[in-house]
Amino acid sequence: MSTGPGAPVTPLRPKRPCPECGRPSTRETYPFCSPRCKAIDLNRWLKGAYIIPVHEDEEQEDQPDSGRTSPGGEDS
Repeated sequence: MSTGPGAPVTPLRPKRPCPECGRPSTRETYPFCSPRCKAIDLNRWLKGAYIIPVHEDEEQEDQPDSGRTSPGGEDS
């Protein structure tokens, strides 16, 4: 591996298309192509556009059962 002034530079990250518009990404705003596309994505996150849908049955599994006893050993 040569380190001279004419040696090719290996990029740290692979070039990928911008997730917003598809243009090649730039080093300064990776993985986006411009500050504009970066701001658009941030705005979507802040508005809650990127959410993971939750099913009703999953929410009920997270709630404690009402038939369990309290830490003192008595029924609530």
